Amino acid sequence: MAQALRPNTAGSLFATDDRPHPLQDALLAVTLVFGVTAFVSGLFDHLHLLSSWTGLVGIFTGAYGQWISETTRQRFGLILGLGASGVGFFLGMAHGGLFGGWIS
Repeated sequence: MAQALRPNTAGSLFATDDRPHPLQDALLAVTLVFGVTAFVSGLFDHLHLLSSWTGLVGIFTGAYGQWISETTRQRFGLILGLGASGVGFFLGMAHGGLFGGWIS
């Protein structure tokens, strides 16, 4: 009967402790949006400015979100966004960098 003592965590998508976390959920959404944008734009050579800057911002928002996150589901989504932001950032840097490749 040990399973009868476990709390029901399947009720909410983001808050597994049954409390609202608006700042953490907003950082999760922003990190995911920046991550997808950086990853998709990183696949094209001429969008290196977009991919490198959105990747960099996504890395910073995801890192701060990881620092203040309170649930495992938030951390999982933030890791996905951080990974996509990192890949998009590095692809953007390889294609021309943050300033267009004209500064030496």
